Amino acid sequence: MRKIVTGLVLLAFIALWIFLAGTIGSWLATKNDWLQLGFYIFAGVAWIIPLRPLLRWMNRAEPPSDQV
Repeated sequence: MRKIVTGLVLLAFIALWIFLAGTIGSWLATKNDWLQLGFYIFAGVAWIIPLRPLLRWMNRAEPPSDQV
């Protein structure tokens, strides 16, 4: 069940991230090239930071079913 929940949250988050990065990127299109480069490097890597706890939760080991 964890993988299904994580997959849905991941898809929704990535869709939002792409929308925001595209919106900000189009605003930066008239700015300095180095600013654009820095933003796109940041946007391409930084999406994983807020998702790390979700991915850790998904990969956490299930407790044995015989323990209460």
